[in-house]
Amino acid sequence: MGFSAIVVAAGSGSRAGGAKQWRRVAGKPVLRWSVEALLRAGAREVVVAVAADAGAELQAALAGLEGWRPVTGGATRAGSVRAGLAALTGADDEPVLIHDAARPFLSAEVIARLLAGLADADGALPALPVADSLRRGDHDRVVGAVDRENLWRAQTPQAFRLKTIRDAYAAWPEGETATDEAAVVERAGGRVRLIPGDPRLMKLTYPEDFAMAEALSPARTVVRIGQGFDVHRWGPGSSVWLCGLEIPHDRTLIGHSDADAGLHALTDAILGALADGDIGDHFPPSDPQWKGASSDRFLVYAAERVAARGGRIVNVDVTLICEQPKVKPHRQAMRERLAALLDLPLDAVSVKATTSEGLGFTGRGEGLAAQAAVCVELPA
Repeated sequence: MGFSAIVVAAGSGSRAGGAKQWRRVAGKPVLRWSVEALLRAGAREVVVAVAADAGAELQAALAGLEGWRPVTGGATRAGSVRAGLAALTGADDEPVLIHDAARPFLSAEVIARLLAGLADADGALPALPVADSLRRGDHDRVVGAVDRENLWRAQTPQAFRLKTIRDAYAAWPEGETATDEAAVVERAGGRVRLIPGDPRLMKLTYPEDFAMAEALSPARTVVRIGQGFDVHRWGPGSSVWLCGLEIPHDRTLIGHSDADAGLHALTDAILGALADGDIGDHFPPSDPQWKGASSDRFLVYAAERVAARGGRIVNVDVTLICEQPKVKPHRQAMRERLAALLDLPLDAVSVKATTSEGLGFTGRGEGLAAQAAVCVELPA
């Protein structure tokens, strides 16, 4: 059965320490888990509701995925759902699943049960029976027990026909708060079916929930190592670009782009970790558009290729091999520049330099060489 979906990701996530939808679980942004699960299960379209200023984070989290569209969410969860419903293009009877981005471990089995549950009901929601004893309290004092018979923990996604949920929201009293979509449909007279939920479909609410999610994560990562090497010859000039930094010098490095050997070696190392060719494959020197180009663009592009695979760069290490210029006075600024380009903490970026003791083309001052190593984590 075809269906569409809305993923609500516009909240601030303050109880989890902020922006929980962009945080990573097992190397993957929380939001990406849900969008991937819905697309794998056959969603015709997935609308993702995010805050108006979260476009960059959204694109980074879902880089490389197709079949989803963004929509600006509202000040409340209900506002975000309304915006998502307005953006959907399906027929009135198409099922729509409405899901919280903070529940990353959505399975195909739960989706199938939800869609089947709509056969003879106006809505369906996954739920788990309450297993723990319940107590009422007054501050730190127990004042009574609560009967847990017929009590359920509601989860998401919740499923409805598109017209059913649109009409139910249209009838919802202005200014009244809805706990979830099931409550909206019930208020409109609809019947919502309970289907078996999944204990792994936990909601990430507090910081400690992320440690639990890491332990429960069905995904495992693999570590890839890449290495790169680059050489450029010296020529007339007054400055040289190295590791994203322009350094005054009595000569410059010659190349089709800005000839930043450090960035070229590092770009090749990242592409190598992905088994994704080399810098010449992606930015051929025969292409005039790259003449004089800043090598920052090459490095950022390679990092985006990692993100598109759901991975992350763990650390990088660059070694510059030259007699001149002296690298040490500029090393900290180089590290800071690489950290900014790759969105890495400074302690994950190393820049070193060495001479070749007067031997070879670097020792004779004919050129400069750079080598780089990178560690990348990718989903298994």
